[in-house]
Amino acid sequence: MHEIDEQLAAAVAAIRDCDALLIGAGAGMGVDSGLPDFRGNDGFWKAYPPFQGKQFAEISNPVWFTRDPAQAWGFFGHRINLYRSTEPHAGFRILLEWAQQKPAGSFVFTSNVDGHFQRAGFDEEHVIECHGSLTHMQCVTPCSTEIWSAADVVVDVNMETIKATSELPKCPHCGGLARPNVLMFGDSKWVDARSEQQNARYHRWLRSIKDQRLTIVEIGAGIAVPSVRYESETKRGQLVRINPRDPGVPHGGISLPMAGLEALTRIQNQLT
Repeated sequence: MHEIDEQLAAAVAAIRDCDALLIGAGAGMGVDSGLPDFRGNDGFWKAYPPFQGKQFAEISNPVWFTRDPAQAWGFFGHRINLYRSTEPHAGFRILLEWAQQKPAGSFVFTSNVDGHFQRAGFDEEHVIECHGSLTHMQCVTPCSTEIWSAADVVVDVNMETIKATSELPKCPHCGGLARPNVLMFGDSKWVDARSEQQNARYHRWLRSIKDQRLTIVEIGAGIAVPSVRYESETKRGQLVRINPRDPGVPHGGISLPMAGLEALTRIQNQLT
């Protein structure tokens, strides 16, 4: 038996036999849905040619909402439009099926800001988005700790310049500029109230399963911003890491060096 087949068999057993499931997901989870991969400058520039020469961390920065609001909203408005128009891939449904079968329940820990786990049917009360979400808004200032839905936010974007061409979203309380409720680089004004509520629910769940068999399935979590990888590696349970680029695991972990949808499909085929 090849090593990859042994690892797949181990992953199947870990998912089949656990009582609780923790799903960790990074940017690689969205690639199979057709979302751009911002890994490295080349990936960022391919997705946004007008930003050639700039790094993702330079653009995903709250300073632009003051310096050039049309540019800031061009970038984030395009991402909101893209995430809305993109359907979560079939791997989300596979994960949801596994999660619903576990007697001690499941939780999603993700650094993604696209809201796709909720779109795919996961319970909002069992998802923690550690970097916030483009599905919600806050004031740029901020004038308060209020966070509201971005469902009604529509931004037209000129893709030649990545600049917003329509009216920019406003804070309903002070009338000033609004921004997405996501944690950007160098961000001291992110309102973290929603994520803190998610975090509290997450830790209540972890306490509730302390005597249960836990399996952690992590998909597409990179090492540049290792929030998800750190979470996966510090929790008691069997780690299954799915990652074509950075598949290394701590001792005892299960490593599947392949894309998310491929790995999830192959595991599902063996489970059924």
